[in-house]
Amino acid sequence: MAHTAYIVLADGHVFEGKSFGAAGCITGEAVFTTGMTGYLETLTDPSYYGQIVTQTFPLIGNYGVIPDDFESGSPCVRGYVVRDWCRAPSNFRSEGDIDGFLKRHRIVGLYGIDTRALTKIIRECGVMNARLIALSGDSARDAEAQADIRSLGDAAGKARLLAEIRSYAITDAVEAVVGAASSVEHSAEYVFSQAAAYRAVPADADGLKASADEAAKAGRGKRVALYDYGAKANIRRELLKRGAEVLTVPANLPCGELRALKPDGVVLSNGPGDPTDNPALIAELRKLTQTGIPIFGICLGHQLLALAAGARTEKLKYGHRGANQPVKELATGRVYISSQNHGYAVVSGTLPQGARLSFVNANDGTCEGVEYADFPGFSVQFHPEASAGPLDTGFLFDRFVALLRRPAGAGTESRRAR
Repeated sequence: MAHTAYIVLADGHVFEGKSFGAAGCITGEAVFTTGMTGYLETLTDPSYYGQIVTQTFPLIGNYGVIPDDFESGSPCVRGYVVRDWCRAPSNFRSEGDIDGFLKRHRIVGLYGIDTRALTKIIRECGVMNARLIALSGDSARDAEAQADIRSLGDAAGKARLLAEIRSYAITDAVEAVVGAASSVEHSAEYVFSQAAAYRAVPADADGLKASADEAAKAGRGKRVALYDYGAKANIRRELLKRGAEVLTVPANLPCGELRALKPDGVVLSNGPGDPTDNPALIAELRKLTQTGIPIFGICLGHQLLALAAGARTEKLKYGHRGANQPVKELATGRVYISSQNHGYAVVSGTLPQGARLSFVNANDGTCEGVEYADFPGFSVQFHPEASAGPLDTGFLFDRFVALLRRPAGAGTESRRAR
């Protein structure tokens, strides 16, 4: 039997639906994602830390719960909102349904509301805080939830509740998710076997796939340090598929200790929160850019690298989240479909001398990529590792591996020649 649940937005909008997953009350930042698939990756993506995620696709959970598809060991979202969820998933890899998964991880869920209407509010008004209130049917366990529901019934009580919701802030986000993917990391041998079994092998800029053995030749003998700001597991998998040795290192590892590992290149991972909340990490990246070690930044890593170079970032009205975001490569004029999950962006007009805009969002023109002339590095705001999402931009990992093989001191300007 489904019990009543509510989502209360900070601007006063209230949606009544039904509870699934865990019962209780939770406050977070309300966002939406437009992905038609990949709900498991969304739930386990550390970049969603602190957020209540609404899926715009109307039916979620139809292929069940597949641990091999997780991006970290457990959900990182604060709450989860869907139009409807599938009670009878069908997939040969499935190990359960999404309701049970959310219950096990104590994630409050809400279904049965008009997610289109909710999405339109966030789109028009911007990202805002919200509270999920989900009843269990047990009067003792529901005491807090019932108190919140009663508050909605009078003006003074609702004003107090909304003030409490507005006061929520995502803090210490990177620190909270470092190492989240460690429990789902596999050996290179396992990654190769899975890639071969499902043809999940690297594709070039034209979308043509290589064999697993051919792809692995490029990075063989190269060591890559992956700075973990809340890394998705598939970043490591994509590097392993190209034959590189991958050392995952914590976000706060000092530059000197990183250099002692003698990496041939460094990848800066995705992660949650406001990039400007990490001054210590930015300071270490500034040192890293002076070492001559090739750097590839993804999502939060892209933002932190730009901040280290002297650029600014800004919060977007409602962000880019989904697996259908178009990006344009300025050097070629070519448009790729990308997977994205971010609420902040680098301000293109603040890029310093020696930094060049390389990709822009084809919808709103915001910065989606930067190339650096002062050191061998580049970064992108979107997710070339996708998972879930299109394979269009996976070739950027090949571009990075090619950069590892360039002579020391060679620039990055000509590496796009194809």
